[in-house]
Amino acid sequence: MGKQQINPFHLAFKVKDLESTRAFYIDILGCQEGRSTDTWVDFDFFGHQLSAHISAYIPDLDYCGVVAGIKVPIPHFGCILSMEEFETIQKQLEKHDIPFVVAPYIRYEGEPGEQRTMFVLDYSGNPIEFKAFKNMEEVFAS
Repeated sequence: MGKQQINPFHLAFKVKDLESTRAFYIDILGCQEGRSTDTWVDFDFFGHQLSAHISAYIPDLDYCGVVAGIKVPIPHFGCILSMEEFETIQKQLEKHDIPFVVAPYIRYEGEPGEQRTMFVLDYSGNPIEFKAFKNMEEVFAS
């Protein structure tokens, strides 16, 4: 069976302002800007469409998720990257002194679905997970 095409997802989320949002997603992560108004901006987030909308209320984080014994913020969004892309993003985050919510580590080491993962918060406090699988065919491994 041939490789399945993955359709891009769309996610609309809340941010405190567009200036710091552009600084994070463009200057640090390297995303390209798409359409925008004075209240929202779209980004090409590794081939997916993010729509950041200004909001006076950004909900508090809940660290109710536990994955491989590590508490993770819920909700969160993220992207599956190649190992090279993961290392590039990690270096960019470190270069800009972005603190890790979960520092880069190997999850499920030696098991199906082995992956490198890390969590950060954008400048509005939205949690983002980046991960890279040792074997991309094991993304949905159980």
